[in-house]
Amino acid sequence: MYKGPCSRLSGLIGASVKPNIVQKAPQWHRTARNLIHWHRRDTSRLSTYQHLSFLKRQYVTKNNNELHQRAVPKQRPLASIVDESDNGVDRQAERIPTIGVQGHVPDRKDVTTMSQPEELVGTKVPHNLSVSNTAVNTNENPHVLIESEESKEARLDRQWKMLKVEMEDLPSIYAKLAKIKLTALVVTTAAAGYAMAPVPFDPLIFVVSSLGTGLASCSANSINQYFEVPFDSNMNRTKNRPLVRGQISPLHAVSFALATGASGVALLTLAVNPLTGFLGALNIFLYTCCYTPLKRLSITNTWVGAVVGAIPPIMGWTAATGSLAPGALVLGAFLYSWQFPHFNALSWNLREDYSRGGYRMMSVTHPDMCRRVALRHSVGLIGLSTVAPVLDLTTWTFPVISLPINLYISYLAYNFHKKADRNSSRQLFFCSLWHLPMLLLLALTCKKPRKDPEDVAGSPAAPLSLTPQS
Repeated sequence: MYKGPCSRLSGLIGASVKPNIVQKAPQWHRTARNLIHWHRRDTSRLSTYQHLSFLKRQYVTKNNNELHQRAVPKQRPLASIVDESDNGVDRQAERIPTIGVQGHVPDRKDVTTMSQPEELVGTKVPHNLSVSNTAVNTNENPHVLIESEESKEARLDRQWKMLKVEMEDLPSIYAKLAKIKLTALVVTTAAAGYAMAPVPFDPLIFVVSSLGTGLASCSANSINQYFEVPFDSNMNRTKNRPLVRGQISPLHAVSFALATGASGVALLTLAVNPLTGFLGALNIFLYTCCYTPLKRLSITNTWVGAVVGAIPPIMGWTAATGSLAPGALVLGAFLYSWQFPHFNALSWNLREDYSRGGYRMMSVTHPDMCRRVALRHSVGLIGLSTVAPVLDLTTWTFPVISLPINLYISYLAYNFHKKADRNSSRQLFFCSLWHLPMLLLLALTCKKPRKDPEDVAGSPAAPLSLTPQS
């Protein structure tokens, strides 16, 4: 029957395994039936999407330098009367209800002796500590702490509470969840990249690419806030975000992020070109899966975040041309270098906040490097302005007219490097807010004219005469 060695080996294995299967088949059948019976009997113990740990954002406690999320029951305050005796011993006495006239009212001496502990029976108790005054004299007003309205509002504001959201409030909540100002900056830089591309301007592709880039940015910012809820609650700058305040549920926020991210990447891929869609998906991945966790691990998060900010103008260029070119990389380099003086100056005045939230920023762990990097990249903007006309992105007028604003931000970065105070960092930050749009506007005005292939050198040739000569 078994002619070959492999056939004999298969026969031996089958002969040894078959009895075990036949013997354990009833036991497996009972196990399957028990699982089905348990599933039908107690469905409340099953894990659902709402029960996943990453969707629960409740009270956050810190234990062993690690953040753990758990529900902390609120304890009810104990209603008691605490008095202090002359010798510093605290005594706690419960209020005794008023005794009727028909009942026997014990003497003051008896009540005082009965209310004292055994070790204090022989000591002298002041008159104002006797329980008989509390029991008999009902006209005495109890000591009640009156809370003012301001302190009550402050106490209620510190407590965790779920807020009810109306439909008309959703647009503002979505705007906060998507960081609408940051998204507007991302769309503006992508539009600048589209406008700087050496191709004819297509309004439809421009609008679609801007919309897709904005949706991708909304998705990345929403996921970032979702992951950082426990840490944002410890920072003054981020404690009023929608997820921290409980204005929307984490499931709602994740659904919004998935909807905007999927629609944005699909729009860029199908309506623009696959390269731009790939860059949009790559930017979401870098921001949510690389930059966000690195903020609590290493200062390299700043460099990764700069790469994320440099991709939108490249996306605008690829949306217009469908390919990468050295000009697109120069625009990305502008955004990359600009982010260091901008963010380092911003984080300098928020060092306490970042430290409280547990973020590893250069301003917190490496303050000297923070100032050096801001100065280095501010000066680097001057060199990048010179590279732009070399790569035929702009004319040679651009490095000349952009030199004053580049020198000014470099001067403020030098002051920040030397003084390292709040005033110098604030000046550098506010300068960076208008420096970037001004630099992009100057680059657009000095854009090198596009060369059409139909243009030919020289004047057009004279038309041929078809009239016969006599």
